[in-house]
Amino acid sequence: MEQILEKYQKQPTELIQALQDVQIKFGYISRENLKLLSEGLEVPYAYTYAIASFYKSFSLEKRGKYVVTVCDGTTCHIKGSNNLLEEVADNLGLKPGETSEDELFTLETVGCLGVCALAPVVMVNDQYYGNLTVVSLKNLLDECRKG
Repeated sequence: MEQILEKYQKQPTELIQALQDVQIKFGYISRENLKLLSEGLEVPYAYTYAIASFYKSFSLEKRGKYVVTVCDGTTCHIKGSNNLLEEVADNLGLKPGETSEDELFTLETVGCLGVCALAPVVMVNDQYYGNLTVVSLKNLLDECRKG
C-alpha cells in the first residue's frame, strides 16, 4: 500500500487509478485502504467511498480467486444465461454476490459484458467464455478447481 500511496500522494485527480491499483494488488479494496487513500490523496473519505462503491469493477468485499461473472444482458438472457446462472449457483453453492468459504469462487451477475456476439457469456476473472452450454460451463468450473 505504501508504494501506491507514494505514487499518488496528494493527487486527488488520480483517485480512480489509485483505486484500480489497490484492487489489482489486493483483489478488493478494504475500508482501511480506502481511508489510507483518502488521507494520501487528500480526498474526503465520503467521496472516496462513493467512487469505490459506484463502479461495479471495484469490490469492497474480499472476493474469491476466481470471480465468475454471468452476463444477463438481453442477448445472453435470450440464449439461456439463466440456465448458466442456475448451474453456477448450484455447482458452487452460491448466490450472486457471495464468495465460497474456501475463497476460491465469487459469483456475480452483470447486465451486459458487451460481447453479445458470443452469447451466452460468462467471464472468469478477466477472461471471456462465450457460446457456453451448461455442460461446457460445468467443465470450466472443474478446470478452475484444478487450478
